[in-house]
Amino acid sequence: MLRFKSLGSGSAGNATLVQAQCGSTSTQILVDCGLSMPELSARLSLVDLEIGDMDALFITHEHADHVGHARQFGLRTGKPIWCSQGTQLASQTQEWGLKAHQLCCARDGESIEVGDLQITPFTVPHDAREPLQVCISDGRVKLGLVTDLGHASAHVVQSLQQCHALILEANHDADMLRLSKYPSFLKSRISGPLGHLSNAASAHLLQSVMHGQLKTVVAAHLSDKNNTPELVGQAFGAVMNCAAQEVIIAHQDRGTDWWVV
Repeated sequence: MLRFKSLGSGSAGNATLVQAQCGSTSTQILVDCGLSMPELSARLSLVDLEIGDMDALFITHEHADHVGHARQFGLRTGKPIWCSQGTQLASQTQEWGLKAHQLCCARDGESIEVGDLQITPFTVPHDAREPLQVCISDGRVKLGLVTDLGHASAHVVQSLQQCHALILEANHDADMLRLSKYPSFLKSRISGPLGHLSNAASAHLLQSVMHGQLKTVVAAHLSDKNNTPELVGQAFGAVMNCAAQEVIIAHQDRGTDWWVV
């Protein structure tokens, strides 16, 4: 069984827990580590897990809300940390003081085996050094995780085909961002081709990858100033043919429940 749980999603810190259970054994990884060790520990304890139970950490890119506490994770657990060479350089991982075997280089399209999980990274257009998002499988079903991208490139759309579950960025409502008090440069950065997906752009990407076996879709990385769960629900609900309130939202303070893929 493959299942996942967002532990927190938004500009204040991101972490997603993915677990494969096979008989009496389990494999669990984190995707991103933007939550402090005390906060991460507290949220894992709610599902009877500890930081040391993680088998690996995958970092998508070097922005602080994704990589901010990865060094502490590595020093505390001794577990491997996967990320692109660009992310390693931008995060100055050579200064983290980790053991030589801990820092592992991830590359677009090259699958990574961690216990019963297979992680397949793919590049995305975002204003980071070498950002990667991921698809994760237990050999039976496929979870796609894609946040922090300015537009849905053909490579992104192709990578997300045939997912059975999807965690998808819906960062902002275009009108709310346009009318916000953000400075012009920040509005341009967020709405630009290397920024973040609007609700409309996210819904369009969702439409591009919808198929009969995609049963669970989670809207993630919502802006707390330029979006609302209601607006995201309307955008995703129109694609998924469901009521707005039925759309699953990953929250900053509590993430999501467990969802089985």
